[in-house]
Amino acid sequence: MCVPMRDHQFIFDAVFAHAGKSADDTALVFEGRATSYDELTHRAVRVGNGLRDMDIARQGRVAILTGNNDYFFEIWLGAALGNFVLTPINARLAPQEVTYILNDSGAEVLFVDTTFFGLVRGISDQLTSVRETIPLDSYPEWRDAQSGERPAGDIDPTEPMVQMYTSGTTGFPKGVVLNHSAVLACVRSMMGLHEWEPGHVALVTAPLFHTAGCAWANCALQTGGTIILLRELTPVTILNAIEKHKVTQALLVPAVIQMVLQTPECATTDFSSLKRMLYGASPIPVPVLRQAVETFGCEFEQGYGLTETVGPIAMLRPDDHRTDTKMQSCGRPVPGANIRVVDYAGRDCETGEVGEIVFSGVQSMNGYWNQPEETAKTIRDGWLHTGDAGYFDEDGYLFIHDRLKDMIVSGGENVYPAEVERVLEECPGITDVAVIGVPDERWGETVKAVVVTGDESTITDSDVIEFARQHIARFKCPTSVDFVDAIPRNPSGKILKKVLRAPYWENHERNV
Repeated sequence: MCVPMRDHQFIFDAVFAHAGKSADDTALVFEGRATSYDELTHRAVRVGNGLRDMDIARQGRVAILTGNNDYFFEIWLGAALGNFVLTPINARLAPQEVTYILNDSGAEVLFVDTTFFGLVRGISDQLTSVRETIPLDSYPEWRDAQSGERPAGDIDPTEPMVQMYTSGTTGFPKGVVLNHSAVLACVRSMMGLHEWEPGHVALVTAPLFHTAGCAWANCALQTGGTIILLRELTPVTILNAIEKHKVTQALLVPAVIQMVLQTPECATTDFSSLKRMLYGASPIPVPVLRQAVETFGCEFEQGYGLTETVGPIAMLRPDDHRTDTKMQSCGRPVPGANIRVVDYAGRDCETGEVGEIVFSGVQSMNGYWNQPEETAKTIRDGWLHTGDAGYFDEDGYLFIHDRLKDMIVSGGENVYPAEVERVLEECPGITDVAVIGVPDERWGETVKAVVVTGDESTITDSDVIEFARQHIARFKCPTSVDFVDAIPRNPSGKILKKVLRAPYWENHERNV
């Protein structure tokens, strides 16, 4: 039987409980390296003690810059035990972006994968708070030199546990502060109506520096399951891992599902161990979803949520995947999630009427780090305003209609046009610019820049794309550029993004 979770207040409670009952069970597998529950908990304790010995203030920020790696969980749990706030950094960000996040968070310690050590060395003279950097290749020696006695001290479950950064509509990343209770509530919602028993094997392909990947992985740890991590993420490595490790649970973003289905090896892969596939982060075409259900032969679930809610606040359950109409929805609210659709005055919309999706519940963020005004704009009267427009049907299913904040979701990565526009405004030759998301068969959406140039400018689309790549992560950069005489705006000067997007989304069944 799985470890009872009802009385747990923290993400690490169930992990220690399972280690006490089945110490030798495998918790993590990464590149042939297996970690038992006993090893995981003892190492987490040492991490917590090591951080405390550095005289970091209570609730101080501890950053980690790495791709998916088994050491992440030792540091994740260790920071929580020591009452520090882990700040994972997106490993795909440009140096300028990494610098901003480290300085904004005030992180005092940085754990960094060797792959990114050159990046960190290059920005070291710009860092204002980091006073110790620990490369992951020498991390085991540092960890094992620390005390093995579990740290004592009271932790309030409403205190911050993790600070995830999400791009903002102002063009700068915002630190989303998430507390212990919110993280645990999200994990429970992702576990859904199913009992995850010890012995389940979860394939983690989503990045651990995103809330979805991190919360999904913790579903397995909460019930004594095994996490399979991949450094190299390709359709072939995913297929090989499913068959080799007899994966029972997997989380794939729609773009990856589509790539896996198109891989020749998919036809000969044994999927008989798969019991459940969770997908989310961006829309999936219904024909692709139908093909995936038939190919994988397991139950499917979809999650809809935000970084600000840790993860899913609504889920589309397995039975809902039997009709095309419901497959286009986000499902119904998870237990404990209060979701409303409201008009501009905050009044509840009628069934089928489009309005803004708002949320209240334990999963809500504490707020944006050091941004009280942005927090007040997002959380009003106890309701978190998602910025997404949608509606409820007569059966209580939530449908996304459009995106109020114009966010682009490309291959599961969130891209905010304002951030890209801010960079391109500095590009020589550009006098005006708007960034929109347009359909892409592989990634769901991709970034397009609509550009106005000066009369004497000779700038090309390649010049625009290359300029962006020098300043921001590649996944945020335009993949195409349109040159126009003028960008449509309303009388107050706001860009009419809907007008710009309309020609590209014509005849598409979903416009987000």
